[in-house]
Amino acid sequence: MANPSILILPGDGIGPEVMTEVKKVINWFGEKRDLAFDVSEDLVGGAAYDAHGAPLSDETMAKAQEVDAVLLGAVGGPKYDTLDFSVKPERGLLRLRKEMDLYANLRPAQCFDALSDFSSLKQEVVAGLDIMIVRELTSGIYFGEPRGIITENNERVGINTQRYTESEIERVARSAFELAKRRGNKVCSMEKANVMESGILWREVVQRVHDEEYADVELSHMYADAGAMQLCRWPKQFDVIVTDNLFGDLLSDAAAMLTGSLGMLPSASLGAPMANGRPKAMYEPVHGSAPDIAGQGKANPIACILSFSMALRYSFDQGEEATRLEAAIEKVLADGVRTADLLGPEGGSPVSTSEMGDKILAALDASL
Repeated sequence: MANPSILILPGDGIGPEVMTEVKKVINWFGEKRDLAFDVSEDLVGGAAYDAHGAPLSDETMAKAQEVDAVLLGAVGGPKYDTLDFSVKPERGLLRLRKEMDLYANLRPAQCFDALSDFSSLKQEVVAGLDIMIVRELTSGIYFGEPRGIITENNERVGINTQRYTESEIERVARSAFELAKRRGNKVCSMEKANVMESGILWREVVQRVHDEEYADVELSHMYADAGAMQLCRWPKQFDVIVTDNLFGDLLSDAAAMLTGSLGMLPSASLGAPMANGRPKAMYEPVHGSAPDIAGQGKANPIACILSFSMALRYSFDQGEEATRLEAAIEKVLADGVRTADLLGPEGGSPVSTSEMGDKILAALDASL
């Protein structure tokens, strides 16, 4: 049987640095756990534009369609700010999501015990936090038509359209319910049904999918603005949150800071099953390319490593090995190892990107 295949797209800024640490972890699993992967590497974002004049080449897009999972670092940077919108680095990322039809974006917000006093919220509010936001990723206001900037009555008007079909809502709702069945069996759906027709449809469809297919899962509904408030008030009331593209973008970033640092948060973008039964999938850290620290060895690789852990769990049916990796990271943090973004007001001596990777490998060795 062929090894599972992974396409690595390091991207821009700190992407190549954090992805180097992921490659070390992948190699460890091959050498120490007899879990080998066929790994290839290519360009995306600004790096792809520099090489090919486009943020994602057709050849790379074809590779992404064929592999079992894509691991992406980050895209973008000030060097590319003046490019035409159609070739900005972020267009490469959006093309991957759209053409692979990665409609369910899983963004966990988990607070490791060692970092519970690093959050801006009180320790008792975030200690033990483990929630999952399921964001619809390929429709909604980021893709709806009409869109653009037009001139009307002698002034410019910006237009974006919020648009959802029943089938688009159904499939992301099913993803959330299936995920909840493996977790706390509880889903909260968030929208703005009080002021948006798309929100009314969203609530109706999610409720119907629940009643017809997942009646054993607890379902609640909440307006997205109230959801943001409740995330800050008492986030542990939630297990799985399902919401649309725009609200998911906002709510997941708010949830990110409950854990203390964007450098800690992974994500998975999943689509329909392929011929081998695995979902099309792309895994990436929530953080951006951080061009201000690129090349300095200051980046936190944990979010990118945790993204590979999600790949182990959701693409490769290696839940026990994913847990092993997550436990190794928790052990390193419990030992007080910190990259610069995890230093509190008291300061301290941070480790470099590569040193954090090496500490995690040492903890993996100790787990054997």
